[in-house]
Amino acid sequence: MHSNGHTATKHHDANPPRQPQSEAQPSSPAPAPDTPVPREQWGGKYEFLLSCIGYCVGLGNVWRFPYLCYRNGGGVFLIPYFIMLLFTGVPLFLMELSLGQYGAAGPITVWKCCPLLKGIGIGMLCVSTLVCLYYNVIIAWTFYYLGSSFQSPLPWSCDAPANAALCGNITYGNRSHQSPTEVFWNERVLGVVNSKGLHDPGPVRWPLALCLLAAWIIIFLCMLKGIRSSGKVVYVTATFPYFVLIVLIIKGATLEGSLQGVAFYLTPEWSRLASAQVWNDAASQVFYSLGIGVGGLLSMASYNKFDNNVIRDTLVITVGNCCTSFFAGFAIFSILGHMAWKKGVPVGEVADSGPGLAFVAYPEALALLPGSVFWSILFFLMLFMLGIDTLFGNMEGITTAVLDEFPQLRGNMKHKTMFLGALCFVFYLLGLLLITDGGIYWFTLIDSFSTSFGLIIIALFMCIGMSFFYGINQFCQDILDMIGHCPKWCSKVLCYFKACWVVITPFLLLFILTYIFIEMYNTSLHYGSYVYPFWGKALGVCIGATCCLQIPIWATVAICKESGTLAERFQKSIQPLNSWRANNPNSSARSEEQLESERVETAFTVTLTDMDFTAMTWEAGSYA
Repeated sequence: MHSNGHTATKHHDANPPRQPQSEAQPSSPAPAPDTPVPREQWGGKYEFLLSCIGYCVGLGNVWRFPYLCYRNGGGVFLIPYFIMLLFTGVPLFLMELSLGQYGAAGPITVWKCCPLLKGIGIGMLCVSTLVCLYYNVIIAWTFYYLGSSFQSPLPWSCDAPANAALCGNITYGNRSHQSPTEVFWNERVLGVVNSKGLHDPGPVRWPLALCLLAAWIIIFLCMLKGIRSSGKVVYVTATFPYFVLIVLIIKGATLEGSLQGVAFYLTPEWSRLASAQVWNDAASQVFYSLGIGVGGLLSMASYNKFDNNVIRDTLVITVGNCCTSFFAGFAIFSILGHMAWKKGVPVGEVADSGPGLAFVAYPEALALLPGSVFWSILFFLMLFMLGIDTLFGNMEGITTAVLDEFPQLRGNMKHKTMFLGALCFVFYLLGLLLITDGGIYWFTLIDSFSTSFGLIIIALFMCIGMSFFYGINQFCQDILDMIGHCPKWCSKVLCYFKACWVVITPFLLLFILTYIFIEMYNTSLHYGSYVYPFWGKALGVCIGATCCLQIPIWATVAICKESGTLAERFQKSIQPLNSWRANNPNSSARSEEQLESERVETAFTVTLTDMDFTAMTWEAGSYA
């Protein structure tokens, strides 16, 4: 400091939350260069709860969990399932909800809490894009079956005149002959019999193209006004599947042979607990059914009020989701048990998973019931509601991320509508590949790798980053700031979550990741009898790698933007921006305390006059 030169130069370099160059205004303690467009909020807490339940309770609860349960030891599977739920599902679910609600931002912008990890948000956006691409194809299939269900007799039943020859040639126990439902699925719907493989997609199946177009139009209309419209739609789409499941359970309980199906579903095989595959299946089912790491949960939570109780919501949604999976098994296997009894074959011969259960095995079982048209319409309406809710969440993750990065779109309804319309139209065009004759091969490829190791890596880095870079104690304090009063039981629950985030959850995610890589290396990818070529599997690996490689790419960008040595750049890149706490009404006092030591990006010059020196009393200690 030069007293006669009237010039003093200072350079602050401290660690508290920093301010980006676009926000830096040293003369003002509360920088606000632009007035942000007010962010929407849910019309009520039930809209958020129903949206999250609808997002989590999807097709996997109906067509994957029951199959995994019987394949992995029946009732014994529930033990690893609930253990994985407690130590991976619930902690990661709470972390994602808390991040979104505290920051009031989407999957990309929310990483202003730790700019080094912005690639996690980009990776989430990549995964969500891939999921939206193929998930609406399932809804298109559902539309096709729903329209076909209004025919009497059902076109895949033995009562249909066209299937008389097929039904006469079927010998149960010998799978060399296809059933009418398999012929309808493979020839009428997919057209896969006209394709030789991944390299031979063939022409677009235009009936499915119209169904896909209708599905995207419905998504567009439901999301046109954001959560104000989708938040109202979920009152129907999230509750209707439960009504159908209850009706199917009641109907199944009255059928002959239903108890054999339920016994097959729940009979325990205790030796299966020693198998690593059982634990991996349990972890993956919990992980995928809750929709963790895709950005949908984070985006939906960002529209919550700041003081919403995220711990309560986490417990309600995760428990509700898992109970739905468990009870869906009774609706599925009671009716499959009746079909097995009627055909005189073991239940294992009629059980299936994935599209094979939803579009082959279960429709065949429904065709055997009195009033089969009614039950088929009800079942495919349920599948439609389950799929549309999950797609709402995935699309919300994409739109929220883009609107947060380009806030001018949020305040202009015309531009926002054009963006949403263009997004849906692009997804529709890309989805046409999946409804060609060989589209099922591409569908299986994207389905197998889009939510595989890439998604696990994203969740792993999110957990490690928040625990060790952002700070686990600070993150827990943020949760306390949101929920306000925290009784003793709440403090104990937070200690449990802290232990999971720091140690248990990362360890279990590493276990899942290791198993996935081993299985991917040793097992060939196939659909039915078709084995994917090496280049096809390599393409799938590239799809998964594209998602998780965003993390190191954007971390490198964040470090390069800083100044100083590599260690200093790293330290600066993990410090949250000032705008991170803008949504927290309790942070103003802490911000004032940290204002003196706040780091400014560049050196600045202060010019002093004689009045400054005559107006101040300088103590000897100030020159030390």
